[in-house]
Amino acid sequence: EAIILAVCMFTGHRPKGLSFGYNERDSRCKKLKKALQKLILNKIQEKNTTAFLFGMALGTDIFAAEIVLKLKRKFRNITLTAVLPCRTQAARWNNEAIARYEHILAKCDKVIVLQDEYTPSCMNKRNLYMVEHSDCAIAVWSGIEGGTANTIRFATDRHLSVTVLDPTTFGTYKL
Repeated sequence: EAIILAVCMFTGHRPKGLSFGYNERDSRCKKLKKALQKLILNKIQEKNTTAFLFGMALGTDIFAAEIVLKLKRKFRNITLTAVLPCRTQAARWNNEAIARYEHILAKCDKVIVLQDEYTPSCMNKRNLYMVEHSDCAIAVWSGIEGGTANTIRFATDRHLSVTVLDPTTFGTYKL
């Protein structure tokens, strides 16, 4: 069992909330992933972060998980935990997205399923669970209202350090 020094969670926009949408070949997506990797590396190397939680949503969550999985080859002490809002989370996704989802899930150190079926509140419950089990957060957020904004509020209300990566300017700031 790995020794957990600090836990970091991810929150952020889904593809429809990102300027490049689902086009991961877009230079803005590549830039976002590079900036996200830099933030994750900083958490590992400077902040002794050894555990990462993510909610398995399309977009930011998937990008962050893939980066952590890649970094696990070099940093063998880090863990990745998927926190699923419901067992049926990916039921309506296309086949390519489901295959990617299942590939990531299979490589996670731990998978936590909060409930069996989707309910209107299950995404918020997942976000709150991650906040309650984390020391800090990395948020890909453009400042608009929605699930990411709510999660950031949950996190700052509980005095978590939140590093925001703006998906338009690629600048970062702390909350």
